[in-house]
Amino acid sequence: MAGKSVVLRDVWKAKKRISSVVKKSPLIYSPVLSEFAGTSVHLKLENLNVSDSFKIRGATNKILSLTPEKQERGITTFSTGNFGMSVAYVAKKLGINATICISKRVPNGKVNTLKRSGAEIEIYGESQDDAERRSYQLEREQGLTVIHPFDDPYIISGQGTIGLELLEDLPEVDTVIGGLSGGGLHSGLGVALKSTDPDIQVIGASTEHGATMYESIQAGKPIIVEEQNTLADSLLGGIGLNNSYTFDMVQQYVDEIILLNEDEIAEGMGFMLDNHRMIIEGAAASGIGAILNNRIQLGSEVVVVISGCSVETSVILDIANKYNSTIPE
Repeated sequence: MAGKSVVLRDVWKAKKRISSVVKKSPLIYSPVLSEFAGTSVHLKLENLNVSDSFKIRGATNKILSLTPEKQERGITTFSTGNFGMSVAYVAKKLGINATICISKRVPNGKVNTLKRSGAEIEIYGESQDDAERRSYQLEREQGLTVIHPFDDPYIISGQGTIGLELLEDLPEVDTVIGGLSGGGLHSGLGVALKSTDPDIQVIGASTEHGATMYESIQAGKPIIVEEQNTLADSLLGGIGLNNSYTFDMVQQYVDEIILLNEDEIAEGMGFMLDNHRMIIEGAAASGIGAILNNRIQLGSEVVVVISGCSVETSVILDIANKYNSTIPE
């Protein structure tokens, strides 16, 4: 697939390739959110995947595409946590040695989960960009294959399988919202959804604290943006100054990018805890936060991608204590 753009056929190939590892995630209707929004809102529960996030899809598709020789030599990746957990899960299932590079900014809960995964963990530097440099150093020194967390056609195609499932379960869908970071999710959704109907709205939600994709699009080229502490830590990280796929694909497919503050993200987390009895991370709550704060022009059949659930228990307890269960007027 290298050297060409991702097309709908690639997403269908990914769906077939990952079917032995990744199961279809539930799509549920949210009565309270629908009543508040005045339209039909559904939640795509990617937090229920075996690795706790949607990233199991792209990781599985990429790793299964490797030759037996590359699988034998081992793999490495860099991650803010969720992608690393997905790579570690797939590697363990397939008997492949994996080294996960993360920065010192990754929360302790994710670090501890990674350490239990069976993969080798390297904590390196202050940002995902630092972890990325270490991952490519391992490729040069040890012959490991780097599994890029987003800017790779196999990753993009894998994440795009979410779009195929949405079309199967809710063919009327006209608006899809999800947390936007490196762009793998939205690039894949764009291919799957807009190849079917270009009028389907694909919306990205990012944190105000380090929205690299948004700032890069504003600048007209990939740039480096300093990472800051945020509830939506999964949305941190650079997009790569030599970005090959997702920068262009996000510009092509994403209709709008919303920047959220910490209170809006926390409201989304609190809403899921209070109304659906689910713990989700900040990145996964960003779409709900955007709806609760009337940040998006919604269609008649809306889907929010609940991307993952890796969050510190202390953070959830703090939000539970502060969150007012009353839905905003």
